[in-house]
Amino acid sequence: MFALEVRDHIMIAHSLPRPVFGPAQGLHGATFIVDVAFFRAELDQDNLVVDIGLAADALKQLLAPLNYQNLDAVPVLAGKITTTEFLARYIFDGMRAAVQAGALGPYAGGLDKIRVSLEESHVARAWYEGTIA
Repeated sequence: MFALEVRDHIMIAHSLPRPVFGPAQGLHGATFIVDVAFFRAELDQDNLVVDIGLAADALKQLLAPLNYQNLDAVPVLAGKITTTEFLARYIFDGMRAAVQAGALGPYAGGLDKIRVSLEESHVARAWYEGTIA
């Protein structure tokens, strides 16, 4: 299996208003390092997994509406508990949609799966991985 990974980051504020989150129930900030890995069994006709520039651009565009925002106030996330795991799936869904819309180039349809990892500190990360179809 071949893979290519791109990276970006977002700085956000949010609250996790349930007792299980202890002190994180209150409004707090986080900086997430976001890695998106694309996987395929065989390289495309140009010997690529996916166009790295298009992948990086798609990730940057997807993250832009979240960067420097209080996620509690972002309409598309209204009422959601924006855990690291939840955000990994949210970003996965956006990147999968970008692939399906052709934003990652004409041969990205040959991708098998995507993994989105969010690193919230030097000791903790979460990810979501799924197929393109």
